[in-house]
Amino acid sequence: MEGSNINQPLLDQLPKTLQNVDSRRRRLRRLKSAPMPEFVPGEMNDIKDDQSLSRYESILDKLHPSFRKVILYLVIYLTIGTTCFYFVQNQIQGKKVNGVLDSVYFCVVTMTTVGYGDLVPNSAIAKLLASFFVFSGMALVGMVLSKGADYLVEKQETLLIKALHMRDKVGPSVILEEIETNKVRYKCFVITATLVVLIVVGTVFLAEVEKLSTIDAFYCVCSTITTLGYGDKSFSTKAGRIFAIFWILTSTLCLAQFFLYVAEFNTERKQKELVQWVLSRKMTNVDLEVADLDNDRLVGAAEFVLYKLKEMGKISQDDVSLLLDEFECLDVDRSGTLSTIDLSLAQSS
Repeated sequence: MEGSNINQPLLDQLPKTLQNVDSRRRRLRRLKSAPMPEFVPGEMNDIKDDQSLSRYESILDKLHPSFRKVILYLVIYLTIGTTCFYFVQNQIQGKKVNGVLDSVYFCVVTMTTVGYGDLVPNSAIAKLLASFFVFSGMALVGMVLSKGADYLVEKQETLLIKALHMRDKVGPSVILEEIETNKVRYKCFVITATLVVLIVVGTVFLAEVEKLSTIDAFYCVCSTITTLGYGDKSFSTKAGRIFAIFWILTSTLCLAQFFLYVAEFNTERKQKELVQWVLSRKMTNVDLEVADLDNDRLVGAAEFVLYKLKEMGKISQDDVSLLLDEFECLDVDRSGTLSTIDLSLAQSS
């Protein structure tokens, strides 16, 4: 008790500057984004969780084209391409099984740049059509279909995370946080599993339906999904070409997305390593001088955060300059702070 009585006057005599620093620190702590709501039993939490998931899905719909739109573009492309190649089918040589089926098959093989060589244009008109559809098909794959594939992968990613946490009985808020934290990693898992399934299905189909050996079937699968298309092994039966129309399109897109996600994962890993290095590196006097933006020989919390963010590569000096310019435009009374009066004056002007 005596010790507390002795220390109490000392605590009362703390400098007001330290108390101000502490209050400022608490204000800065409150500036962080509001955390996601934790799991709370009851109907109220279920409603909030459903709203969180609907918000997340609406964001995905804005970032990626809807699957219906992707199908629409694909159907339009295949309809026009099939019609054109059907009318010039006599000018396309090779092993044929059915007029319409061969036209759709040739259109898909052209669009994905597989180009087996089992069907080849044999006239000037057919060659010009093939040249047009190969470029337009590549544009369609790059601009629309790949984004649609990314949209589907993110849907499967959500289902994967739900399955992993099925026994934990966690709410959707935890699932959304997990998606944001390890988004690229789960994308790699999903696309890798999908690619393996497509390779196995294609190999089995070629071995059973096209009567190829296991080695030849796997060889044909690899040359197809990588769009090499040597042409010595391909789909030559009616059932094989029906299967190829769907399988070639999905497998080539899947491989392209696989390499995209791997590159994205490596970039994210390097970024995390840079962030860890910045956080673990000790500050020096030189760092303090650089971080001192207003040259008052003191580095505040805002200056310190800006300096560290620039070191991490999260922002650049150009970004800071743009934000400062916007701040100056809003700071009508030039007080160095923003208030509701400043915003009202700025909006009215």
